[in-house]
Amino acid sequence: MSSVLLAAEGGVGRPITGQQVFSNAGVVPPEPGWIMSLTSIWYDGDLKGNKGVPIVGRIGGDLDMKVSYTIANFTHVWDTGKGRWNYASAIGVPMQYTDVTVDITQPRGRVLGAEDTGTQFADILVTPIAAGYHFDAQNHISFSLPVYLPTGAYNDNRLANPGQNNYTFMPTLAFTHLDGSGGEITLSSGLEFYTENDATDYRNGNIFTLDALWTQGFGKGWSAGIVGGYVQQVTDDKGQTAELFGGYRGRAVGAGPVIGWAGKFNDARVNVSARWVPEFDTKNRPEGNGFAVNLTLAFF
Repeated sequence: MSSVLLAAEGGVGRPITGQQVFSNAGVVPPEPGWIMSLTSIWYDGDLKGNKGVPIVGRIGGDLDMKVSYTIANFTHVWDTGKGRWNYASAIGVPMQYTDVTVDITQPRGRVLGAEDTGTQFADILVTPIAAGYHFDAQNHISFSLPVYLPTGAYNDNRLANPGQNNYTFMPTLAFTHLDGSGGEITLSSGLEFYTENDATDYRNGNIFTLDALWTQGFGKGWSAGIVGGYVQQVTDDKGQTAELFGGYRGRAVGAGPVIGWAGKFNDARVNVSARWVPEFDTKNRPEGNGFAVNLTLAFF
């Protein structure tokens, strides 16, 4: 479970294309215990030309954004037996480096180039409940309600804000099919609901995400495949600057390779993976490349 700031205020909202899905996302394990993961995402994108973007209550253009987002996630699987249903809860603590360069439109139409850089804590991600259902040994589905809390650093006089100054509710559905040879097919879909940023009187529109992960096992724990994502804003942004852009709905599509290894280290189950997701179809969002590495340790 992971996300960043970036159509929406700042140009993106929380999702980064192809980064919402993770291995075994549809599986809530039947064994009680802890799962700890560390995920680091690097995104480099730009929104070139004369297209404007609402950002911290102002209008920007020619946006260039670099983000390094690292989140430590802790998941507790509850002791509910080995039936078809199992349950878990999670909390994620993120740190974010942000580098934003943008042309800001000043009063009377003057354009001023601006840049801001910072490394600070981002918004905490809490998942009060994730419920998983096992159809059989190969097919699993999970339902969860992650919530971003406005705990990250935010200042409406800055461009590089790791926090978004709003609550974001993200009901999520994930399905995983395990092929028995170390590969899988996982689909993950969510809908993000944003509360108003009261510092700028701006409210992001609802954002739909659909991500897919396919991998093939190659023996000795290794697997490789393809990961892709689709991000679509389904309702208009609301706020004075949003109205100037007709609601500023955004879209992004991207896909790329993923490689991973799964095994054991002492008493822990280990999963390591890396992915690259280039975007190739965007609207009202920066277009660029997302890179991610993940380390997951499961203790049962």
